[in-house]
Amino acid sequence: MRLLIFQWRHAWWNFILLAFLLSAAIVNSQTALSLSPITFGDVTVGSSKTLPVSVSNNGKTSLTIFQESVTGTGFSFSGPTLPLTLAPQQSVSFNVTFSPETGGIAAGGMSVVAQRSLGGKEKRWSTSISLTGTGVTLAYLSVSPSSMNLGSVPVGSSQQQALTLSNSGGSSLTISSASLSGPGFSVGGLSFPYTLAAGASANVSVVFAPAAAGPGSATLSFSSNASDSSVGVALSGIGTNPTGTLGVTPGVISFGNVDVGSSQTQNGSVSASGGSVTLSSTTSSNSQFTIGGLTFPLTIAAGQSVPFTVTFSPMAGGSTSTNISFLAGAVSASQTATGTGVTIQHAVELSWSASQSPSISGYNVYRATTAGGPYSKINPSLNQTMNYSDNTVGSGETYYYVTTAVNSDGVESGYSNQVTAQVPMP
Repeated sequence: MRLLIFQWRHAWWNFILLAFLLSAAIVNSQTALSLSPITFGDVTVGSSKTLPVSVSNNGKTSLTIFQESVTGTGFSFSGPTLPLTLAPQQSVSFNVTFSPETGGIAAGGMSVVAQRSLGGKEKRWSTSISLTGTGVTLAYLSVSPSSMNLGSVPVGSSQQQALTLSNSGGSSLTISSASLSGPGFSVGGLSFPYTLAAGASANVSVVFAPAAAGPGSATLSFSSNASDSSVGVALSGIGTNPTGTLGVTPGVISFGNVDVGSSQTQNGSVSASGGSVTLSSTTSSNSQFTIGGLTFPLTIAAGQSVPFTVTFSPMAGGSTSTNISFLAGAVSASQTATGTGVTIQHAVELSWSASQSPSISGYNVYRATTAGGPYSKINPSLNQTMNYSDNTVGSGETYYYVTTAVNSDGVESGYSNQVTAQVPMP
């Protein structure tokens, strides 16, 4: 009986020992399988990136991996074929692929289920890792406007317009060069290679400088590492023959005072620049100013000038002016002339005999506009001589003059006999 009890107790301890060993084996087996977390970094939308996940059996017995699962949009398992058995301390690479469908950060996970035989029983467990990656949209180069007409430009001059380059993608791009297929056009404003960040824009200047008259065209192409590696812009323009312009020297002619009924002449010149000009006529807005010295039509070569005259013939007193225009089709130039007409200044010269009275100190001169007066004294101070010049008369007027004598006591005599003076016209 004791023997039996001992044997039973011995068996019980064996059971306890076996259970303990099995439990330890299960714990060890659950920690024997290891996976390394991975991150894919940036991956362009529409493409794929595959990375290996190292799966290792760190235990002391073989294990079998018979199932995997991958979660997260864009992540997938790509081999090897399961199930597979890993010997102790053996590793294998599982391939996981990230294929982003949209831009932005993506997160997922991968789980591996393995089993191992312990004590004649199969034990299973799973191990998981995280997966991360960022979907990046392609760089895309666009231009605005897609075509450009620089209009009509005279030969020898230029016209410039701005062209905008934009990156509408989710990653930066580098424009390596800009090339032109036709003459007369050039591009500036940027140095190549030039990098455009995602969502950024930059301007270039397109210049049309025709060397000859006629239509011009070209294609401006930009080469880059964007998804659209080459972008073209159609350019057009028309070269025209240069149109000359007129210039007048001096811009203003001042005649000053000119007597009514007489004339004064001054010189000027009209010139052409930028091209030849054919004068068709000239006009004056005031008939008192006339232009001479030109015969129409008159062609003036570029850089040349021809002389002309302007004559002022005032017909009345007072200040006046004119605008002188030189016409050559759609081209014109103007000049201003000013002058003042003045009447001829007359003078009445008077003289008389000396008074016979003693102690005469001087004489006064009186003038009237009607015979017999009334008279007004016109000498500002006592006149010491027997003559006087009246410079304040007007043309066409008649005046009547008398004189008086003044002695040393200041006593003034009566009026002398009256004389008449008729001032001519003008």
